[in-house]
Amino acid sequence: MIAVTGRHTLALIREWGDFALFVGRALYSLIGLRALGAKIIRAIYEMGVRCSPIIATVGGFTGLVLGLQGYYTLSQFGSESILGSTVALTLVRELGPVLAALMIVGQAGSALAAEIGIQRNSEQIDALDTMGVKPLGFLVGPRLVAALIVFPLHTALFDVIGIAGGYVTGVLLLSLESGVYWQNVYSGVTISDVCGGFYKALAFGFVVTAICAFEGYNTHRKATEPGARGVSQSTTRAVVLSSIAVLAVDYVITSFLV
Repeated sequence: MIAVTGRHTLALIREWGDFALFVGRALYSLIGLRALGAKIIRAIYEMGVRCSPIIATVGGFTGLVLGLQGYYTLSQFGSESILGSTVALTLVRELGPVLAALMIVGQAGSALAAEIGIQRNSEQIDALDTMGVKPLGFLVGPRLVAALIVFPLHTALFDVIGIAGGYVTGVLLLSLESGVYWQNVYSGVTISDVCGGFYKALAFGFVVTAICAFEGYNTHRKATEPGARGVSQSTTRAVVLSSIAVLAVDYVITSFLV
């Protein structure tokens, strides 16, 4: 049992070391990369524009549910007037960055892992290396930079639409005063709350993108089956690990912010 535990521990440490080296090399390869701006813009489009509809949809329904549940919970204590600050703080501090990150993982993160995994299996990455092009700089580096831009923007979009969804439920459907709702939103949310949500979004974006790219890039090494089944395994593993990482990083950052 001790030997098995030691082997698994060493394998885990080796995996973390490989991941750290992968991220470091991806960032270093950005130095001197040609057409870096164009690659970043394309990555922003893939992770940002294409994910906007799902972010807006989930944000709206999240706000609707928060407004409904919050109103009936607060009404038991005669405090339904603070619904605005309850919805806003819940979204800005926690649900906004976390759910936005999970939605991007499901759409853009899985696509990233599958794309790089297919390029690995079809030897396109080896071809780039043969031509003297740094694969990590060409495929991974610009996406890491784009994630630092996209995730905070999506978090802001999620928060705004979620607060509007809470307004629809609390004011339009449950007859709460409109001025009371917005006054509580304004007085309840501080700049530190907003900044805390953006700090989480930045961390989520970097970690999620790095994990998805790492899993796709190492498909040939980690998959138990070749071809499409191996890419499927890498994509599934990337989504699962990224989702767990979002929740773990959220706990760590929250422990420092509270």
